[in-house]
Amino acid sequence: MDILGIDIGGSGIKGAPVSIETGEMLAPRQRIPTPIPPRPEPIAEVVAQIAKSFSWTGPVGCGFPAVIRNGVAYTAANVSKKWIGTDAAGLFAAATGCPVCVVNDADAAGIAEMTFGAGRGRQGMVLIVTVGTGIGTALFTNGHLVPNTELGHIELMGQDAETYASDAARKREELSLKRWAKRFNLYLNTLEKLLWPDLIILGGGISKEFQAFRPELDVQAEIVPAQMLNEAGIIGAALAARSCA
Repeated sequence: MDILGIDIGGSGIKGAPVSIETGEMLAPRQRIPTPIPPRPEPIAEVVAQIAKSFSWTGPVGCGFPAVIRNGVAYTAANVSKKWIGTDAAGLFAAATGCPVCVVNDADAAGIAEMTFGAGRGRQGMVLIVTVGTGIGTALFTNGHLVPNTELGHIELMGQDAETYASDAARKREELSLKRWAKRFNLYLNTLEKLLWPDLIILGGGISKEFQAFRPELDVQAEIVPAQMLNEAGIIGAALAARSCA
């Protein structure tokens, strides 16, 4: 079965058809900058534009940067606060004319990693941490997702963790990779004290530098880079939509 996967981020919205049997993207992804301000209607128009670019009429899965329950956004990270309380699934379905399933974006990336990537076949407690504009988390126990963990927003050093330790913070404060990694290590140690995961998978753009900053990380859990890279959100969103298709 093929499903259109769409990954909605703070800077870009990306999508491609995905084979949910193999995890393969069936066409080059389309990417459109996230509208500014990132309000519901303009983002819905971009989602519709991506679907139209593939002449898509089937099911759609969307990863979205918010707590999502039954298709409704309950928070808004790196998008307009007007999303809070919005039926995102209904809005996107109306815009595309397709059945749409919406999930938390980090959960989508985690589903991809657990199905086809670094977490494939792993049992126990697995924590996926995606680092980019913000920090996203997905938590799995014996392969089962614990949805909407949003652990990028715990308090760290008196502020929101992603404000202190995201890749955006590194760039904003012009931190060296080593100085940033010390902050990120504090964040991971805080999560380890709360959850005691068996495996931590690091995703997002910063994961490309994993070998460079790995020596700065001293958590007890096994820690590995994600394998799905920038495709994780698209593929995971499509996989998540299986239950809605």
